[in-house]
Amino acid sequence: MPDASCDIGLIGLAVMGQNLVLNMNDHGYKVAVFNRTVSKVDDFLGNEAKGTQVVGAHSLEEFAGLLKRPRRVMFMVKAGNTVDQMIDHVLPYLEAGDIVIDGGNSLFTDSNRRTKDLAAKGILFVGTGVSGGEEGARFGPSIMPGGNPAAWPHVKPIFQAIAAKVEDGTPCCDWVGEDGAGHYVKMVHNGIEYGDMQLICEAYDLLQRGLGLTADELAEVFVEWNKGELDSYLIEISSQIFAKKDEDGQPLVDKILDTAGQKGTGKWTVFSSLDLGQPVTLIGESVFARCLSALKAERVAASKILGGPAAKPAIVDRAAYIEQVRCALYCSKIISYAQGYMLLRAAAKENGWNLNMGGIALMWRGGCIIRSRFLGKIKEAFDKNPGIENLLLDSFFSGALNQYQASWRKALVHAVELGVPTPAFSTALAFFDGYRTGRLPANLLQAQRDYFGAHTYERIDKPRGEFFHTNWTGRGGRVSSSTYNA
Repeated sequence: MPDASCDIGLIGLAVMGQNLVLNMNDHGYKVAVFNRTVSKVDDFLGNEAKGTQVVGAHSLEEFAGLLKRPRRVMFMVKAGNTVDQMIDHVLPYLEAGDIVIDGGNSLFTDSNRRTKDLAAKGILFVGTGVSGGEEGARFGPSIMPGGNPAAWPHVKPIFQAIAAKVEDGTPCCDWVGEDGAGHYVKMVHNGIEYGDMQLICEAYDLLQRGLGLTADELAEVFVEWNKGELDSYLIEISSQIFAKKDEDGQPLVDKILDTAGQKGTGKWTVFSSLDLGQPVTLIGESVFARCLSALKAERVAASKILGGPAAKPAIVDRAAYIEQVRCALYCSKIISYAQGYMLLRAAAKENGWNLNMGGIALMWRGGCIIRSRFLGKIKEAFDKNPGIENLLLDSFFSGALNQYQASWRKALVHAVELGVPTPAFSTALAFFDGYRTGRLPANLLQAQRDYFGAHTYERIDKPRGEFFHTNWTGRGGRVSSSTYNA
């Protein structure tokens, strides 16, 4: 029998898995590892894990035998069927009270199902989001665990030890909620990441095409932006990307093909927002912007047929223009996070999750891709008012939007005059204007629905919940149609 001395076992030795193992080893935990392609185990032990106390296994039976009870088995494998297959393969070697952890980007509904199915077998399931990429996994990621609450005391010490820490030493990891809550929060994190990246790309496009800034000049602008309100990982790495030269001394960014990839978490966020009736418009536009970028051949052909503005507007005050773009980026970022939190709030209500909204901001404060100074303000907003209906109503965020909105609007006017597409900036402003409007034109929309489909409407001079139908043409009947509200 192998020596059951390992604190945790990890299956899946791709980049994230390897780096998490090394991170755990650094913090004094003894880790057993296994990979379906068994040669990867020996390769890892002979190279990256050489000189560590990591233990390799060449079968799942051997792997399970290396683990202290309750056994903690973490998967870092491709989301979907692969996770279910690996659970099925390892289950025969587990017993009641053991813990299965899925650290991949799984769909939250899969984690809901796995929590319940494994609980029926006496196994505790944890579905955890892990953010921070390769470097985060190695030196401190943001970790967002959910699933069976009985598992949390058994994984908490390890997770909080390896997680990133904020300034006061608080780990960027805490229990999120039951079932798929952890993976849901990670999904929304990734959706917000899509939004942040698209917003930065639109700012880049406006500066490049509006002012003709070179990559070196863009690097300088982004370095300055990172010293202020926009201080964040994505602004920081963007400045470094602009500064990077290719082998011939030219900016590398200018040589990269403009077609974006995606793995699906942004799309899942949009699907969920539609299911829950939440207008998460900015993430939606960010997903569609990636889809449009993928139509490269069509866009090149269209560029030869479809014209833009006849003349490029003259921008007299360069510094003022850069500031307007900065304000547009900052205000749009506020809208994106407010929409993300609207979605979290609706999902918590729908699923019966008790999400700690301020705690989620703290988890995202370090280690993860969207880490920024800005998240501290979200934590403060929820500390002040845990039941706040929308972040836009917090005094800090409403103050910033009121202060900067004139510049935000000017940046978008410039974009229209230049013919530069700004789907995320534009939808953010449209949402802001919609949210602050006491009466929208949906009264006409309801009249139209009632006219052609007898869908009924409510009246401003009657209590909410009373529905009316009008025989608009004189030819309609008295029967009205059923409806639902998103």
